[in-house]
Amino acid sequence: MEIRSLVETAELGRGEEAPSLLLAGANKGKIIVQELFKDFDSLRVLDGIHLEVGEGEFLALVGPSGCGKSTLLRMLAGLMKPSGGRVLIDGEEVRGPSPSRNLVFQEHALYPWRTVSQNVALGLEIFRFPPAEIRRRVKELLALVGLEGFDDYYPHQISGGMRQRAALARVLAVDPDVLFLDEPFGALDAMTRLTLQKELLRLWDHSGKTVVLVTHDVEEALYLADRVAIMSAVPGRIREIIRVKDPRPRDRGSASLVSLKRTVLDLLGLEPKFSQTIPAI
Repeated sequence: MEIRSLVETAELGRGEEAPSLLLAGANKGKIIVQELFKDFDSLRVLDGIHLEVGEGEFLALVGPSGCGKSTLLRMLAGLMKPSGGRVLIDGEEVRGPSPSRNLVFQEHALYPWRTVSQNVALGLEIFRFPPAEIRRRVKELLALVGLEGFDDYYPHQISGGMRQRAALARVLAVDPDVLFLDEPFGALDAMTRLTLQKELLRLWDHSGKTVVLVTHDVEEALYLADRVAIMSAVPGRIREIIRVKDPRPRDRGSASLVSLKRTVLDLLGLEPKFSQTIPAI
């Protein structure tokens, strides 16, 4: 997928109606967020979130610790109810979980008593797919994520990166329209993280799915995403949205990405040397 638009930013103030910030070439607004807010007791964590994500787009969310990134992601996925506002996917309001959208967490959450293939098959079993179809899909997905030959291994017998590949395969097994990723590589070593970033792009390009990623890693966001939404401190709001024009595969050291990284870090109030240390919430 080639990004055809120029770098642009849009300031979204509190209570302001957000313009339609779709990726150029996107067919329609796959995800539409309208005046979303979330309270935990007396604390307002998210306030006045407006956002639109195009079909097949890759969007990244970054922001300071405690700004509500992961909370927002859970509401988009239907795993948490907002205190106000609404989320629409394909024009229908999100009111709970659905097999058409899936969330991958930082921790792989594989069942230790099930083999790799059994973990990948879990969703298919829940939705009562025929056994032959389950075997076919699992075989295809293990090949897709580079886990051929590891069907009968248990999670403790494979590396952290391989476990996260298996978690991705399990999510893809039920063929969701939208993937929500909450720090999926945050617990991995640097080399494995770089490898899986490339794998994620390959899977996204192969599937054409809409992806929303939460990450603390600004460089990761700029390397992966079509657009990067920058959130303010609590109560979290969408402060700016930066569109990345660099075609893929991207060069992390290119002048344009380095410049964008400085811009994002400046918006977050961070020095570049601290860009890898923001924890997720």
